[in-house]
Amino acid sequence: MSSRQIAKKTSKRLPRPRVEAVLAAAVALLGVLSLVSALTPNIADRAHMVERVLPFGLLELARVLALTLGLALLLLSRSLARGRQRAWTLALLAVIGVAIAHLVKGLDFEEAIVSLLLVIALLRYRSHFDAPGDPAVRRPVAGSLLAVTGAVGIGIVFGTRGMPDRVGDLISACAVLLALWALRLWLGPFPEHVHQSLEERHRARELVESFGRDSLAFFSLRRDKSLFFSPSGNAFLAYRLVGSSALISGDPVGEESEFASLVADFMTRARDHGWRVAVVGAGRERLRLYREQGMSRAIKIGDEAVVRPELFTTEGRAMRKVRQSARKVAERDGVRFRIARVRDVDEELRTRLEEISSAWLAGRRERGFSMAMDDLFAPGGVFALALDTGNEPIAFLYLVPSPAGGGYSLSSQRRLPGCPGGISEFLVIEALAWAREAGVRELSLNFCAFRGLLYMDSEARLWRRLARRTLLGLDSIFQIERLSSFSRKFRPEWRPRYVCLERLGDLPAVGLAYLRAESLIATPRSPGRKRSPKTL
Repeated sequence: MSSRQIAKKTSKRLPRPRVEAVLAAAVALLGVLSLVSALTPNIADRAHMVERVLPFGLLELARVLALTLGLALLLLSRSLARGRQRAWTLALLAVIGVAIAHLVKGLDFEEAIVSLLLVIALLRYRSHFDAPGDPAVRRPVAGSLLAVTGAVGIGIVFGTRGMPDRVGDLISACAVLLALWALRLWLGPFPEHVHQSLEERHRARELVESFGRDSLAFFSLRRDKSLFFSPSGNAFLAYRLVGSSALISGDPVGEESEFASLVADFMTRARDHGWRVAVVGAGRERLRLYREQGMSRAIKIGDEAVVRPELFTTEGRAMRKVRQSARKVAERDGVRFRIARVRDVDEELRTRLEEISSAWLAGRRERGFSMAMDDLFAPGGVFALALDTGNEPIAFLYLVPSPAGGGYSLSSQRRLPGCPGGISEFLVIEALAWAREAGVRELSLNFCAFRGLLYMDSEARLWRRLARRTLLGLDSIFQIERLSSFSRKFRPEWRPRYVCLERLGDLPAVGLAYLRAESLIATPRSPGRKRSPKTL
């Protein structure tokens, strides 16, 4: 292989870093340098020269300022990497302040020169930092800064009158927390509320019906997602902005030839607004697409359990327990099965299904984002019903289609309290029998997160064993192991799903955003911002 080929191959593997990321890293390094310099003794000769001119108290103040601004630069670097305008302004002022502080505290020319070079670089590439901030936080930020000023004033006034140390420390801690809170608000991204016009919804549904082959395609029609279309309108992706993370739900839908430009346009829009981008629930066949558009980090987050009805059977020793559970429900409890399409659901059945759903939730928040539907009666859906001896529904599976793929996906499973044991197995087996007769190609049962960690041999690495223990400990909240064990009963084909990121450092923020999107943790409201209106 020639040197030119090697260079070409390397350039593909190592994309050129963005200006924002480079300057953010430089700001962070200067912050670390400032902290180290502030915490170490000054050079003796230089310190003596400064002490002859300036009072000792000013030198100590400069040291504290260098320490404080060093911490500020570390905090600002993350927002700076997103190209945010407000972060650039604060970083510029902080770098200038660092240069002055280092000169005053001990004639630290080295740190001052580095700061000066960074000031020049920030000014040179000013145009790269144009992502706007949230105008609604100006009042909360002003109020927080006013409170900080008041706390500092109280500390100064009463500190001269013999204030107890603990009280002074408490006031200082409150002032610091308020300042950090104000900084967090000020550096937040420009918000975007979920909105779908009727035209967008109709076009998205048309594309799903024509091109929706993936088992997650139908879930892009949830009303809590924004829709982003290609210029021609022949392809779209669904996403939601959670904090500063834009979560793309599943793969794009539409003309495949437009996927690359669609994702590229969305990435440009995200960078203009200072958002981080992640694809949640990406399929293996689309990983190359995301990698080429800058999301080079693909992490497997679990497997989707998919059953092919024409191959499914309850015969054999491996299926004995499932077969017996379903048979007991049918024979002992007299439970019968029925299929009802959403278009055929009358008012009486609709009311009954809503009652079952409410009883199952028992006041809990409805969960779901990328792999569940928020409309229990979305057109095209199918209910697999379990009926008691009085012909009343007592449990159901709600299935939504992948129209172009000829399959269905399980969106939700609900039952009344006191239902016979084995009712879930009964419903799945009967639904698969119906699917076989109806010519359905596949039935996606569940998404099983971190399945590879749940089932491992005893010789697995320590970190994998610790991760497994953690997942099992969280099973009572997230039902990770129970969902996986239930899905395994039907001997499915396991289809991997991924989260795709621009950089690994985005994983913690994206993970929290995803938990919030799935309603697994509460979503905090931004101060000073009203609740968003409902979508059309």
